[in-house]
Amino acid sequence: MPGLPAFVIAYPAIDPVAIAIGPFALRWYALAYIVGLVLGWRYVVWLCRGESAFKRSDVDDFLVWAVIAVVLGGRLGSVVFYNLDYYLERPLEALYIWRGGMSFHGGLIGVAVAIVLFARQRRIAVLRLADPIACATPIGLFFGRLANFVNGELYGRPSTAPWAMVFPAGGPEPRHPSQLYEAALEGVVLFVLLALAWRRRAWRERPGLLTGIFLTGYAVARGIGELFREPDAQIGFLAAGATLGQLLSLPMLAAGLYLIWRGAARPLAARP
Repeated sequence: MPGLPAFVIAYPAIDPVAIAIGPFALRWYALAYIVGLVLGWRYVVWLCRGESAFKRSDVDDFLVWAVIAVVLGGRLGSVVFYNLDYYLERPLEALYIWRGGMSFHGGLIGVAVAIVLFARQRRIAVLRLADPIACATPIGLFFGRLANFVNGELYGRPSTAPWAMVFPAGGPEPRHPSQLYEAALEGVVLFVLLALAWRRRAWRERPGLLTGIFLTGYAVARGIGELFREPDAQIGFLAAGATLGQLLSLPMLAAGLYLIWRGAARPLAARP
């Protein structure tokens, strides 16, 4: 094809099923969620060692809340944001989570609601609980994007880059492996940024500041990643060439900048 690179990287055909024992099959996508949640939980435990705002048991108990919030919020977000017309005609299929279809923005809303409810029940300051959870979230994002790559979904736009590859569901054109770009930006880069921020006691002692950094950082990373990612076929490009992922990230950007401003303006000694 004219304009295509002479050498094209073939997509590595990876079996989406990680483990199969008889009728039981564990897919890489499900495994990514499990590993992300477990490692995120252990990282929050490590970050909060010596933290007096809440107990170790609070962190352990919140893991159950987080699992429910991620699954319900992620699925509901996928249904409402990306395929509402389809599921209005087939409402029962909205319950078929084993067929895939999860939204990070929906999962974020679910976890935010869970944090507020859990914090109120345990009499914990909401932002004190939110900050370490925000620092751990890139772990799940990293594994989730790798799972997207394994599934050959959410691939990038056509590209002539030497590392472009042909995805089975993406037609004959080589495309950006945008899932790997997002794994690097939303996962690795954002994790390192938040880890460095957590090490600064002056930042850690201003509740909401780290959550603001996460929200802002994710919005920027997602906005960049969407420049290389193929828009969902049923939605396409929106106003001014923007994608739905970029538009959904704008409220995150606004909330993140507000929390950074609020946290930076708060006296160091002040605790909610």
